[in-house]
Amino acid sequence: MGLCKKFKLSFFVFFFFFFGTLSPCLSEHAQKNDGVSLSFPLTSTPLSVNVSSSPRFASSVVANGRTSARRNLPPRRPSSSSSFKSTFKYSMALIVSLPIGTPPQVQQMVLDTGSQLSWIQCHKKTPSKSPPASSFDPSRSSSFSVLPCNHPLCKPRVPDFTLPTSCDQNRLCHYSYFYADGTYAEGNLVSEKFSFSGSFVTPPLVLGCATESKDAQGILGMNLGRFSFASQAKITKFSYCVPTRQTQPGSQSTGSFYLGNNPNSAGFRYIDLMTFAQTQRMPNLDPLAYTVALQGIRIGAKRLDIPPAVFRPDAGGSGQTMIDSGSEFTYLVDAAYNKVREEIVRLAGPRLKKGYVYGGVADMCFIGDAMEIARLIGDMAFEFDKGVEILIPKEQILADVGGGVHCVGIGMSERLGAGSNIIGNFHQQDLWVEFDLANHRVGFGKTDCSRSAM
Repeated sequence: MGLCKKFKLSFFVFFFFFFGTLSPCLSEHAQKNDGVSLSFPLTSTPLSVNVSSSPRFASSVVANGRTSARRNLPPRRPSSSSSFKSTFKYSMALIVSLPIGTPPQVQQMVLDTGSQLSWIQCHKKTPSKSPPASSFDPSRSSSFSVLPCNHPLCKPRVPDFTLPTSCDQNRLCHYSYFYADGTYAEGNLVSEKFSFSGSFVTPPLVLGCATESKDAQGILGMNLGRFSFASQAKITKFSYCVPTRQTQPGSQSTGSFYLGNNPNSAGFRYIDLMTFAQTQRMPNLDPLAYTVALQGIRIGAKRLDIPPAVFRPDAGGSGQTMIDSGSEFTYLVDAAYNKVREEIVRLAGPRLKKGYVYGGVADMCFIGDAMEIARLIGDMAFEFDKGVEILIPKEQILADVGGGVHCVGIGMSERLGAGSNIIGNFHQQDLWVEFDLANHRVGFGKTDCSRSAM
């Protein structure tokens, strides 16, 4: 997963169905539900605090080895003209709350386009400690089941699913998932439904039921793998909008997450995703990531002298450029990072905090008036073909990393043992990002994400 977290704040969650599109997998009565609108209660949930000095890096890199039943009426599946919208709180990681099980239990999950396995925090009773109230209780769900050891997914080296699995003492399929900063999740692989309402239910999906984890939230794996949430639920389109960070204590900002068509998409501009054949498996390539053909980086009016080949996979797969909602910062290979740093030093070098490297990966850091430094640097843009770009206004160039220090939100990927370029959620603020899986493309639309959440 591309999960980068520093601090977590409290957040509110609101769900709302809009007119849109889900795939036939979620559509049993396609001609009868032309449009459904459902709302869920607004809830406030305190999130745990993680102040590790080493930001968590892209799970897509790690995951691929580079690191009592209750009766309900039969549900009707949503139609092909329905879509699901929820809101998340932006708190470094992008958090959505989704209803899982029968009857549904709302679970907090990190929206992660960089990983495949979805997992939730499961209820674990111990003599000395009560489980968190927000954890999932399997005994309360009539649709919950655990995968046995003889399940095909519990065998090692399943193509496109390299999760380490084993057989536990109960002959159930056990998994362990480790991330680059040393955090982990482990438990059993299970089958469960996402129950958006009595009328909107997914088929049973494979996900992890974590009983050991340092995190308060689970993961919603949304990459191109066959066992991601998007693939299993046969969702052909999803999008999200990351709001601008709030720097005032106690302040909160909310963005949106759509499953299905987004009513704002008329203004989106699209670029094609790069795809890789089965025969193109390279040791440093993540073929399941959302890979884009980045053309260049611009700071102010100056396009940096970085060859486009730096942003493309080489013969070994290094240089891949990915869009990752689960990574906080953007990461660049040295050939690109050094050019960015060279220009930052030219523009604001006297203000650099000498000898300071945030998290061991980011050394473009400053002490002083952040807005004054941002004005010296100017706007930044990631340029793609067809004139499409991700424009980062100068007000969003610097990240507050604490202690009066502000850093350009870019790190060196090779210091983490990965030769990849990753565009993280820090550089997706106030931007619609849509993944159109049916057409193998990604769309961008500039907006005020806090207004888009209304």
